[in-house]
Amino acid sequence: MEGNLHASFEAVGQPVMQGIGRILFSKEAIQQRVGELGDQISRDYIGLNPLFVGVLRGVVFFISDLMRAVTIPARLDFMAISRYTPRGQAKGPVRLIKDLDELVEGQHVIFVEDVIDTGLTLNYLLRVLRTRNPATLEVCTLFDKPERRLVRIPIRYKGFDLPDRFVVGYGLDYHEAYRHLPFVAELQPEVLNLA
Repeated sequence: MEGNLHASFEAVGQPVMQGIGRILFSKEAIQQRVGELGDQISRDYIGLNPLFVGVLRGVVFFISDLMRAVTIPARLDFMAISRYTPRGQAKGPVRLIKDLDELVEGQHVIFVEDVIDTGLTLNYLLRVLRTRNPATLEVCTLFDKPERRLVRIPIRYKGFDLPDRFVVGYGLDYHEAYRHLPFVAELQPEVLNLA
C-alpha cells in the first residue's frame, strides 16, 4: 500500500507538496476498500433505506465516495461539532453546532467517520443519537487508530488500521491543509514542529 510520493504526483502532473512523507494508502487502495465497504453495506441493508450520518468536514471525501459505492437507496445527513474553548484551545468539551435535519427515530443509521482515534467524541455523538431511538445504529470508519482508543467503540465496518502517526490526505487535514490529497500520507515531523 505504500507508494512513491514523487511518482504519484508526477502521474497526475502535480508538484510534490512540502511536508508530505511516506504514503501509507494510495488512491487506488482507498478506492478499492471504499468499494468493498459499499458492497458489504449494500448487502446488509437491502430494503432498509439506511441514513448515512457524518460529522463535517473531514468525512466529506469518504462519505461521498461511500454513497456512490452503495447500490441500494440511502439518505445522507451531517452534524457539525466544535471542541474549542472560548480562548481558542482545541481541548474544550464537544459542542453540537449543526444538528441533523433528518429524524432518526425508527431509522437504520450508519454513522460514518473518516478516522477514529481516542473514540471520545464519537462515543458522545453515538450517545446523543441513541436517545433519539433509531431502529439500528452502526459505525463505519475508513481509518481506525486502535492504539489511541480510550473508550470502546463498536465498529461494524472498517477500512484500514492506521499507525499512531499524524497523517493527512483524503479528508484528513493539518490546520485545514492537505485534505485534498487523493492518498493518505504521513506528515513530516518538522511540519508539526516535533523535529
